[in-house]
Amino acid sequence: MPVFFQSRAGRQCLSILALGVTLWIIGITLDLGNWLAAFVSAFSDYGADKLAFALVIGGAMSFVYSALRIVDLRKEMELRVSAQAKADWTATHDHLTKLPNRYAFERKVVPRWTKSEDDGESRMTDVTIFSVDLDGFKKVNDLVGHSGGDALLIEVSKRICAIGDADCVYRFGGDEFVIVAVGLHAARAERFARLLIQAVTRPIHIDGFAMEVGASVGYDGWAQDREPLEAAAQRADLAMYEAKSRGPNHHMLFEPAMQDKVTKRASLEAKLRAAIQKKAIRPFYQPLVNLKTGGVCGFEALARWTNEDGETIPPMVFIGIAEETGMITALFEDLLARACRDALDWDDSIMLSFNLSPVQMEDKLLASRILRVLATNGLPSSRLEIEITENALIQDPDAAALILDELHAAGVKIALDDFGTGYSSLAQLARYRFDKIKIDRSFIATYGEDERQEKIVRAMLALGRSLNIQTTAEGIEDYRQLNHLLQLGCDIGQGYLFGKPMPSAEVLSFIDNGRSTERLKLTATLALPR
Repeated sequence: MPVFFQSRAGRQCLSILALGVTLWIIGITLDLGNWLAAFVSAFSDYGADKLAFALVIGGAMSFVYSALRIVDLRKEMELRVSAQAKADWTATHDHLTKLPNRYAFERKVVPRWTKSEDDGESRMTDVTIFSVDLDGFKKVNDLVGHSGGDALLIEVSKRICAIGDADCVYRFGGDEFVIVAVGLHAARAERFARLLIQAVTRPIHIDGFAMEVGASVGYDGWAQDREPLEAAAQRADLAMYEAKSRGPNHHMLFEPAMQDKVTKRASLEAKLRAAIQKKAIRPFYQPLVNLKTGGVCGFEALARWTNEDGETIPPMVFIGIAEETGMITALFEDLLARACRDALDWDDSIMLSFNLSPVQMEDKLLASRILRVLATNGLPSSRLEIEITENALIQDPDAAALILDELHAAGVKIALDDFGTGYSSLAQLARYRFDKIKIDRSFIATYGEDERQEKIVRAMLALGRSLNIQTTAEGIEDYRQLNHLLQLGCDIGQGYLFGKPMPSAEVLSFIDNGRSTERLKLTATLALPR
């Protein structure tokens, strides 16, 4: 039955038409025409002929009206169906690339059986899902603006669609694409993944710039008889993120270990959230020693977490999760507040050194957060030293400069951490004002064994003296390293030779007995070659 007659208005018009036809049939069957003629003839003096004429004209007009109404309503229904189809297309397609989107993917119907060209028998169709995510897309937006980024996405979508085995390409949002490929065996699927990377990574010319982006690709087959299509897409997505963790332009086939990794991470994330709420993550303190006097001049606060199972979680693990999930701000403020309260028990001459995450530099309220914590807990701003890595400065240099200037104006000291391992070290020293530079432990570990490393350390220390900036050497673990640094005039030392990170309860006793730091310096001095 046509769509029109399935509507309420269509059914009403159909009912009127059916009623008219029924009455006409009844009239023929009962010979009502002759009876009406006799009736009109018998009562003509009473105007029966006019009444009969009026009834005939009225019936004819009703029939004509019903027919015209049916035509109008049919046109209206066709327009409504067309509008609904247009709305459905809009809802299931990306407005920029015109590719189908996630909603269309959820409605995707894939043929489960195909006939073999060799023997004509039907076999289960091989379906492979590919997940593609662009690497470095944000840099394109920063360089040529969002319009340029849109142009790049359109070109990338065309390139993906141009690959022969891409039966259907979807844009899931942002710079993520999903491809449903039919009939690919294992070797062809891997080749297809490589083709995707090659297609995406070719230069794209936008506004006179040759733009390049990378691609991370994950893929897996669809077990049609056991799961929905979305399950295979989820596995391809996990493989894509694993490939992304290996660096740009990698492709990976899904492996069960990837799911286990995600499950473990999700569990760890939940435990971390609970630990932050319960304040179970504590600051430990590693001493900073003045190499000229041998006394303790500060402590660096380091986050430590032992979960309820007694397992010690490495900071690199839980700090990374906190950064990715947005929990870093709450964790930072809690640790800083506790460290400030602990530092109030130390001598006024002992500094508190605290690390900033690169992610936090995107927070324009960072300086005010730090100053509020200091004011709330009563620690003078002059006793706080904030450590920041070079990598944290490159995301938004102007915003970083404002944050550092605001902290400096309040009296907070700024140290450039891991000096020499990040981006454009000398440029950072020229652009920003630092009170201290910390030489990364990687230079200290091989110092004395590698002549080039030794020259680099000498240059760093000389640079610090010329700029009137104190230098701290990280990772000092033996007297040999300490001897060399004393000869070169390094200002401050940090490492296991002086003390490992310790809980706050041990800090006061460490300060009181000096932990033999003065004797450490004396022993090292006596051990120097004469």
